Amino acid sequence: MKSNNSHNKEEENLKQESSPNNSHTTTLDSRFNQTLRNVQGLLKGRSFPGKVLITRRSDPVDGNILGSPGGSRSPSEINSPPSKHIHMDDNEDDIHRDKPNTSTTDNKSNPSLSISNSEDMAKEAPRFVMGARATDTARIMKFTKVLGGTTVILDKLRELAWSGVPSYLRPNVWRLLLGYAPPNSDRREGVLRRKRIEYFDCVAQYYDVSDNERTDEEINMLRQIAVDCPRTMPDVTFFQQAEVQKSLECILYTWAIRHPASGYVQGINDLATPFLVVFLSEHLEGSVESWSIADLDPEKISNVEADCYWCLSKLLDGMQDHYTFAQPGIQRLVFKLKELVRRIDEPVARHIDKQGLEFLQFAFRWFNCLLIREIPFHLVTRLWDTYLAEGDALPDFIVYIFASFLLRWSDKLLKLDFQEMVMFLQHLPTHNWNHQELEMVLSRAFMWHTMFDSCPNHLAT
Repeated sequence: MKSNNSHNKEEENLKQESSPNNSHTTTLDSRFNQTLRNVQGLLKGRSFPGKVLITRRSDPVDGNILGSPGGSRSPSEINSPPSKHIHMDDNEDDIHRDKPNTSTTDNKSNPSLSISNSEDMAKEAPRFVMGARATDTARIMKFTKVLGGTTVILDKLRELAWSGVPSYLRPNVWRLLLGYAPPNSDRREGVLRRKRIEYFDCVAQYYDVSDNERTDEEINMLRQIAVDCPRTMPDVTFFQQAEVQKSLECILYTWAIRHPASGYVQGINDLATPFLVVFLSEHLEGSVESWSIADLDPEKISNVEADCYWCLSKLLDGMQDHYTFAQPGIQRLVFKLKELVRRIDEPVARHIDKQGLEFLQFAFRWFNCLLIREIPFHLVTRLWDTYLAEGDALPDFIVYIFASFLLRWSDKLLKLDFQEMVMFLQHLPTHNWNHQELEMVLSRAFMWHTMFDSCPNHLAT
């Protein structure tokens, strides 16, 4: 009996000695699981934009998985056709609902899941990338189901498109997201035909006329557009073709004449380029670098121009004050960016301020051209999938994207003085980026938007 009592006391002592650690571990597990449930509740069923939010692999991604920028296929054809669809973003709704802890088993001891510490989980990334290949078919089936109905439900299409659109579906998806093509499939062909004819009439009325029929202001505007078109995407040889520049000039001039409140503003020429590439991808195959617009008949070129014009118009309708006098819309968003960076990473914000660098000095171009000049062109259409999926909320959401983009180099920025920061931010090292880097930026932007957007004073000074 005495021996049993002694044994029981020893067990009690061992339990007491180990209870602090067990309690601590249990508390961390509980806090982590509660945080995960809170995030899942906030998402309200919306697919998470990329598992790379909590993982980052340090080794190069297999080109067979994420598509090589230098491959023979065009940026707009990375994902086509369905049977060869390989790169698609790693965010299947079912995976996140059914297996919420699959990606975080090794992190239960650290509930913070900070992106800056995600190197510790780099070894998990290959599993996620490989998992994406298994979900491609499911995602394509979802797109096919949404697009195949008599009437497209735009909210469902936006949820799917946010995380990337297969290239062979992108032209139709973009037309729908922008409201250029109607959701009703029975009306779609007729509406597109009518809108294209309307564009042709505008070109005949405004562009295909002699300078004698133009005002001095219109002549000067046309000259400025003619100067800017050859400067558009100088690193992409396709845009240096005379026929491409002529089409771009026609689109921009017609838009400027029909929008006298702003007229033409430098930077709008960049915004037309993704539309031009996407709608030409319906008629041209291979890499964009190998395209020749001269291979198309005039009718197809005219239809592409019309689609570009109307989609550009729809995009800019939601941000007209970005391009009116003094561009107040951009100035307002730059201020919001500054405040958001201060909220997220105060040391970086304080260092930028201490060095005397104004956000307007580097971020103005970002907002004016929507990052087109800052990332490789083969990533632009993927970025614009998210832009267009945001719809009317885009001007506010791009603040989070640009904050994520800037703070990717937070450690580097803290080591630079004023002159070094100016040079660095004007020539960011993104030329070797692939889809993984872009998905990281978008994922972090989505996370911050989820955290802060419901807080009415999160940008208050």
